[in-house]
Amino acid sequence: MNRDWIATARTLSEALPYLQRYTGAVVVIKFGGNAMGDDEAMAEFARDVVLMRQVGVNPVVVHGGGPMINDLLNRLGIKTDFVRGKRVTDKATVEVVEMVLSGLVNKRIVQAINDQGGRAVGISGKDDDLMVCVADDPELGFVGRPVEMNVQVIRDLYAAGMIPVIAPVATGMEDNETFNVNGDTAAGAIAGALKADRLLLLTDVSGVKDESGEVVTQLTPDQVRELTDKGVIAGGMIPKTETALKAIEEGVRAVVILDGRVPNACLLELFTDHGAGSLIRSTEPRVKPRTK
Repeated sequence: MNRDWIATARTLSEALPYLQRYTGAVVVIKFGGNAMGDDEAMAEFARDVVLMRQVGVNPVVVHGGGPMINDLLNRLGIKTDFVRGKRVTDKATVEVVEMVLSGLVNKRIVQAINDQGGRAVGISGKDDDLMVCVADDPELGFVGRPVEMNVQVIRDLYAAGMIPVIAPVATGMEDNETFNVNGDTAAGAIAGALKADRLLLLTDVSGVKDESGEVVTQLTPDQVRELTDKGVIAGGMIPKTETALKAIEEGVRAVVILDGRVPNACLLELFTDHGAGSLIRSTEPRVKPRTK
């Protein structure tokens, strides 16, 4: 008998306790980075999401699209700046952001999941007033901070066997203006409102690093705050760790800043003892699988 088939069967058998552990769990995944522009990486991510749904997990995908937004802004000659890792968004920029996120990027991910046998539905934070925002900071323009979440539409979708794919564009509370929401912030707000079992933030880096440059695989919120105060956590990692801390405060059991460059990173995190990034939770050990 082919040794590869034996190894595959053994792997499936060993995964059983983990599959049982996450049956019925809500897992919010922030998908972004350069993988979104790579057809092979997109297909692999889609397969992983479909497999999660097939074994009883309720995946909810929230995506970014920074590289695609940058590309179109450059082609249109619209200058863009960043403050504390967040895009400064004027009226012209927010129109491009909505076009790219709710249109091009969202539908590419939906199609990729459907191509792998899943049933994905693409929406944005504007649909059914899922995410209502106020301005996050006057410096940032039309960048929103979620203040009201209406997640029943998400529950309805995954209860019907669908995989929600959500673009981080939201409605303003005061004048119904359109807001760009940082993808990590949106994913954290959605995970918090759903009281998700896990929030997975896929990135293009190996995780949170300490002062020596080594990846820290497990952290408590206090350790995250200490590294931030020291300036070790900086730049684009700040919105991710801020998102993690807020999500945990709102009831998410654990947040993982996950290296999306690792093949099958989401499956490694959920269904094995070996993660591929930095896990943040109130107590340090990774959650062990449920056994009977």
